[in-house]
Amino acid sequence: MPGGIIGKKIGMTRIFDEDGVIVPVTVIEAGPCFVVQKKTQHTDGYEALQLGFIRKPLVKCNRPLKGHLEKHGSKSGFQYLKEFRVGGAENYLPGQEITVEQFAIGDRLDVIGVSKGKGFAGTVKRWHFHRGPMTHGSMSHRAPGSIGASAYPSRVFKGKRLPGHMGNVRVTVKNLEVIDVRPEDNLLLVKGAVPGPRQGLLLIKKAG
Repeated sequence: MPGGIIGKKIGMTRIFDEDGVIVPVTVIEAGPCFVVQKKTQHTDGYEALQLGFIRKPLVKCNRPLKGHLEKHGSKSGFQYLKEFRVGGAENYLPGQEITVEQFAIGDRLDVIGVSKGKGFAGTVKRWHFHRGPMTHGSMSHRAPGSIGASAYPSRVFKGKRLPGHMGNVRVTVKNLEVIDVRPEDNLLLVKGAVPGPRQGLLLIKKAG
């Protein structure tokens, strides 16, 4: 199996282990995915599989995507197409189904998603700056304060932590433990939190 799958975040809950200890888990609907394209060392310079997730009618795809899918023999469109590196890509068949059965309880996963957007944030929220004095006439409570040097070098150094856009970036959470696998429902339960909102797209790969 390719060692990875596309999924979406359902939400968080908790379960009890054999000792009655509460374990916080994220429920992920992972797959089923379908092989759309095989990339091989001979044709592309590397080996990978392009997987499709969430079927949709081919007529609802735009013309470039429809042409791509038809070229590789796909009979339906997909809402998402993602690529996973794999060894022996030639051993897979177009349209082959990829499911959560490739994972087992105790496996370690890297989960990739897009974090929740927080909009424009100040330095206290974005970088955890301390606030200024709140009394004695202070007028600088949450302002970032001085940011530059004097006559030399007369500029602000790159990488200075300032207010700005927070969140909405690609985030990878590594080494999450698989607590349960439910192939009949296409569900993965992983210990801890994963990036993004409910229904957010996730890429799940085996760690290492």
